[in-house]
Amino acid sequence: MIISILIPCFNEKDTIEEIVNRIKSLKDLDTEIIIIDDNSQDGTAEILKDRVQGQVCKIIYNDANYGKGYSLRKGIEIAKGEIIIIQDADLEYDPKEYYKLIRPIIDGHADVVYGSRFIGGDERRILFFWHTVANKLLTLLSNMFTNLNLTDMETCYKVFRKEIIKKINLKENGFGFDPEVTAKVAKLKPRIYEVGISYFGRTYSQGKKIGLKDAFIVLKCIFIYNLF
Repeated sequence: MIISILIPCFNEKDTIEEIVNRIKSLKDLDTEIIIIDDNSQDGTAEILKDRVQGQVCKIIYNDANYGKGYSLRKGIEIAKGEIIIIQDADLEYDPKEYYKLIRPIIDGHADVVYGSRFIGGDERRILFFWHTVANKLLTLLSNMFTNLNLTDMETCYKVFRKEIIKKINLKENGFGFDPEVTAKVAKLKPRIYEVGISYFGRTYSQGKKIGLKDAFIVLKCIFIYNLF
């Protein structure tokens, strides 16, 4: 079974090669790695061309900085795997978690799996209190509309059977991808599971990008894609 790994990437020169190496080191997984560089300006594209190109199946170079959602749409279009996993280009999420993320699908229990930073006993770096509050509030609001009981709607680790994600018409270009895909998945009524994952969060000085304005975009998208 082929597992397609989609990695949207913007200005991640310090981590992109390492995350690819971590994925490549996994045993007993047939992976198709697709990187979508969102017009990086820090040397990431050069690293991809010089040192990563031969290690992955496909690299897409966007001609402008369109956003995470746009990049993921490009990756979904060409993904060939029976299972599709979303992976950030930083090191906040560990690819070793793939085994537990795909298990509910492999076992025939799930069509969609979310990796939650807030359940289970896995290690989690302690960082921003208000980020956690905002995350839980946005997840709660999303759940009120979708009637799901997710604990981490904003997680990077979202895993789909190919048949599910490819039938969804996604529109958001930025971080609105998460509430949009959650709302549209919920309307399909697939079997959704959640598993606890570890989380190695980073600070803004280390390259973290999501901020307050993105929280308002997520809030808007929760209303738009659940009500209309």
